[in-house]
Amino acid sequence: MERSARPAWQHPVFTGASALIFILVALAAFFPESFGEQASGLQSWLFDNTSWFYVATVASILVFVAYLGMSRFGAIKLGPDHAEPQFNDGSWFAMLFSAGMGIGLMFFGVAEPVMHFMSPPDAPAGTVEAAKEAMKLTFFHWGLHAWAIYAIVALILAFFAYRQGLPLTLRSALYPLIGERIYGPIGHAVDTFAVLSTVFGVATSLGYGVLQINSGLSHLFGVTISTGVQVSLILGIMLLATISVATGLEKGVRRLSELNLVLAVALMLMVLLVGPTVLILQMFVQNTGGYLADMVGKTFNLYAYEPKAWLGGWTLLYWGWWLSWSPFVGLFIARISRGRTIRQFVTGVLFVPAGFTLAWMTVFGNSAIDLVLNQGQQALGEVISADASLALFHFLEQFPFSGVLSVVAMFMVVVFFVTSADSGSLVVDMLASGGREDSPLWQRIYWAALIGLVAMVLLLAGGLAALQTATIASAMPFAVILLVAAYGLLQALRLDWQKKASQQSANLAPRVARNPVPWQQRLGTMMEFPPSSSVEDFIESDVKPVMETLSEELARRGVTAQIHQDSDRSRLRLEVKLGSEMDFEYEVRLASYLRPAFELGDMSERDNHHYYRAEVHLREGGQDYDVMGWSREQVLGDILDQYEKHLHFLHVVRE
Repeated sequence: MERSARPAWQHPVFTGASALIFILVALAAFFPESFGEQASGLQSWLFDNTSWFYVATVASILVFVAYLGMSRFGAIKLGPDHAEPQFNDGSWFAMLFSAGMGIGLMFFGVAEPVMHFMSPPDAPAGTVEAAKEAMKLTFFHWGLHAWAIYAIVALILAFFAYRQGLPLTLRSALYPLIGERIYGPIGHAVDTFAVLSTVFGVATSLGYGVLQINSGLSHLFGVTISTGVQVSLILGIMLLATISVATGLEKGVRRLSELNLVLAVALMLMVLLVGPTVLILQMFVQNTGGYLADMVGKTFNLYAYEPKAWLGGWTLLYWGWWLSWSPFVGLFIARISRGRTIRQFVTGVLFVPAGFTLAWMTVFGNSAIDLVLNQGQQALGEVISADASLALFHFLEQFPFSGVLSVVAMFMVVVFFVTSADSGSLVVDMLASGGREDSPLWQRIYWAALIGLVAMVLLLAGGLAALQTATIASAMPFAVILLVAAYGLLQALRLDWQKKASQQSANLAPRVARNPVPWQQRLGTMMEFPPSSSVEDFIESDVKPVMETLSEELARRGVTAQIHQDSDRSRLRLEVKLGSEMDFEYEVRLASYLRPAFELGDMSERDNHHYYRAEVHLREGGQDYDVMGWSREQVLGDILDQYEKHLHFLHVVRE
């Protein structure tokens, strides 16, 4: 089914989301107490009555993502069969890390383990058992479950966008369920929800983040803690984020993410080396084992037999936060993951950033617990309990070169916030543009500025906590949508796999008009490395007439076929319309390759040291074979072969 191009500016999403943002921010700013009470009451009600649903949903998502990675579907690419990853592994991991967890590690890397140690749910406070339990809980909250939530959203979006040509927006997740209606009011509503979730999530994090930055500057350099300083920090961060967004993903977000990762690794190694190195390494191994051993029990533990408020204040809050952030992080991960197989994607998204996160939590969390438990630094625990924003800086004071470590940490916090702000602005811009990446510059700047404005207004007027609570409460309806979309993804993957299987098992009719080629001519074709002009002439003079002849014959039989050609003659596509069923596409595309080293002749006279092929592409991507030099009868026979396989697939699907 043909999907028409959509305008870069999605008017209903842009205007609707903007209006709702201003209304909700006004409510949170002018009536912070009332709005906060309503949002908090809703969240408490959800946690009290639907905790079982949150827990079951997150557990199901983790199992489902792991299954997709290990199953036969793992070989399917997030994109056409010929697609290659846009970013190398290092850049990809850096962007995953920065968008998904970066700033949270700076804030909670020391604070959360110590807070669990001081007040654990299932062990005496301040004991060795409490220390073990604290690290298990921290691993549990920041480990595989969180990344599985991000991964499933990203998988759904990347598959439908890059494999089936749908917009890279949240609405595409509903395509298996409502079809083309995703371009109507339902789709607009879903994308508007994603815009609100992203803007409010990034803005509230930015608002709280500048409080940490201000506290750190005050602690390190005596800078006054004031609203004016905090507003200035927001303006500075958003100015840098706007510049990054304006320069694009490749130059802006990518470079900042790589800088983040380098700084994070450097800081972690410095703390590891100046701290109890051997003890930390031992604890990392033991923490990992304890986390894996207790994963099932902690995943499903609702404290049903002995109710505890701790669950709602920690685990359910985290699950709600990860779910509410998943439209933003998931869409960003999808945007940078085109060309990877599902197995590569699941392995990379689940295990690499989660492994780094667990290592970070061990280095900082266990070191802090050791200071309190064994080094007599009980004051550190008291400071963290009183003000978590100072946890990292007070912790670093306990080590040699504390000044250097603290300055690096402060710089990292700022860069992490810039990265979160610019990646958030990039995602919102894509949502408001129908998934297009060529939106006007003013629109990208608008969203970056709006995020900063929301953070400043709520910081000045109050309401950050209320808006954050409302954002987390919105995770419930989104969790329902996500489960339905995951089912749709499974159905689409089965259909995709079925098509591959049917093409391999199709019993083709006897091939006609395939005159054997004399062996001398066949050898000559193999030894020839044609320039681009020769391939373009072949496509124009031999392939195009065949497609025109076939198109005319199909028209006589009542089937509509269209021929599309790029202006530079590098692509020629035959598209056969099949009504409500999947259309057939056969494309011959000019492809460039470096000449092999064994080729003889004067390389200086060659076409840029490259040769060209006329490669066949179907709807699902490149087929890795070349028709350059084939006779018209052979090209016609190949098109018919592929068309017959496609019809066989449609027959199998109908059974």
